[in-house]
Parts: sequence; structure tokens; C-alpha cells
Amino acid sequence: MDKLNSVLKPVDQPKSKTTNKKRKWREIEQLKEKFQLEKELKVYDDSMEYLLEEF
Repeated sequence: MDKLNSVLKPVDQPKSKTTNKKRKWREIEQLKEKFQLEKELKVYDDSMEYLLEEF
């Protein structure tokens, strides 16, 4: 029984490892989207400040 568990255990480990990689990749994608959105909003914010200075 111990031999069977020792053989099956390495098979289970990569599955969790790939899950962690996928989760990390999703987190990276979310951060990239957040920074892109902030960048786009900053453009609008700057244009609004320019309009306010005229008044």
C-alpha cells in the first residue's frame, strides 16, 4: 500500500502545481487590466483638469 501511495502521490502534485500557475496567470492578467484601465482613466482625468483651468 505504501508503494502505491508513493507512486500516486507524484501524479497528484503536478495537478496542483498547474492550478497554482493558472491562478497566478489570472492574477497577472487582472493586474495588467487594472493598470491599463488606470492609464486610460488618467488620460480623461488630465483632459478634464485642462477644461477646469479654463473656467
